[in-house]
Amino acid sequence: MKDLEIELKQLIIDTLELQGISPLDIASEAPLFDGGLGLDSIDALELGLALKKKYDIHIDTDSTELFNYFASIKNLTRFVVSQQQKIL
Repeated sequence: MKDLEIELKQLIIDTLELQGISPLDIASEAPLFDGGLGLDSIDALELGLALKKKYDIHIDTDSTELFNYFASIKNLTRFVVSQQQKIL
C-alpha cells in the first residue's frame, strides 16, 4: 500500500501542478483540505477526475463518506483499493 500512497501523492502533485513539493513532503495522515495541503473544492473535482481516469473507479458524489475518502492520503489509498476490489 505504501507504493500506492506514493503514487497518489505524485498524482496530486501532477494533477494540481503543485510546485516545489515532492511526495516525501506530503504526510500520509495529514489533511488534504482544511490545513495540510490546503486543497479546495476545485482541487477536489480535478483530483476526482484524475482518480477516475487513472484507476477506472467510481466516485459517488452523493456519498456521505466522500469527505472522509478525501481527508488524507491514507484514507484515499484505502478508498482506491476498495474500489479496485469491487471491479475484480
